[in-house]
Amino acid sequence: MIKAWMEIISNRPIAKNIYKMELKGELVQRITRPGQFVQIKVDDSFDLLLRRPISIAEYNAEKNTMTLIYRAEGAGTKRLSRKKASELVDVFGPLGNGFPVEETKEKALLVGGGIGVPPLYELSKQLVQNGVEVVHVLGFSTKAAVFYEQEFKELGETFVATVDGTFGAKGTVMDIINEQRFTFETLYTCGPTPMLKAIEEAFPHKKVFLSLEERMGCGIGACFACVRRTKTDANDSGYKKICTDGPVFRIGEVMLEC
Repeated sequence: MIKAWMEIISNRPIAKNIYKMELKGELVQRITRPGQFVQIKVDDSFDLLLRRPISIAEYNAEKNTMTLIYRAEGAGTKRLSRKKASELVDVFGPLGNGFPVEETKEKALLVGGGIGVPPLYELSKQLVQNGVEVVHVLGFSTKAAVFYEQEFKELGETFVATVDGTFGAKGTVMDIINEQRFTFETLYTCGPTPMLKAIEEAFPHKKVFLSLEERMGCGIGACFACVRRTKTDANDSGYKKICTDGPVFRIGEVMLEC
C-alpha cells in the first residue's frame, strides 16, 4: 500500500446520489484483486480528518487508471462529489483482501445490493476473462438508484430488483434468487448486512464469499474500529478486522450482526 496523489479524469453522477470517479496514478500498479478498496482524504478541513473508504469498481494496470463508484450522502462524500477533472486527490491504498477469482472455474453467481454493487464489476470482468460463466443479481431501492445494469449485462445474464418495483422485479435479490433457483459453483456478494445474512442462511453449505461494508478509521488495522466476532471462537473473544482481514470473508468466518 502507498499514499499517492492521483489525478481526477472525471467525476460525474450516474444515478441518484451515486457518483463515478475515474482516477489516474501509479498506485494502480499495487492493486492485486477485485474487491480491494482505497481511502481518500477529501481535503484538510478539521471536520474531515478521517479518510473515506471507497471500493475499487474497475482498474486498468496498462493505463494506470481506476474507477470508484460512491454514494454522496455524508459531508465527506458530498464534498468529494464536487471535485472536478484535473484536480488531485490524496489516495491511500490499495487496502484489504479482495475476492478470490481463482476459486471459480465454471460458473459464478454475483449478488450485489446498492453501493455493494461496484466491487462486483471488476470481479465479473476477471471471471469472464478466465472463461467463467457469470450471472448477476443486483438489488436497489428504486429506479432512480439503479446503475451499471447495462455494463453487467455485457458480461453475463443480469437480473435487477427494486424494493418498490419501479425497475426490474419488485422485491429483493433474495426474491429473484428464490424464484430463479440458480445453479452455481461459487457465490460472490457485497451489500448491506441483512442481505449478506439472508444469503448466508440460504446457502450454508455452498462456496460463498462475502464482502462486508463497514465504517472505518485507519484502514490498516490499528484502530480496531471495524472488527467482527469470529464464529469459530467458543469464548466469543475472537475478532477479525474488516479492513485488513477482509473486507472479503468466506461464509461462516465472521458473525453477521445486523
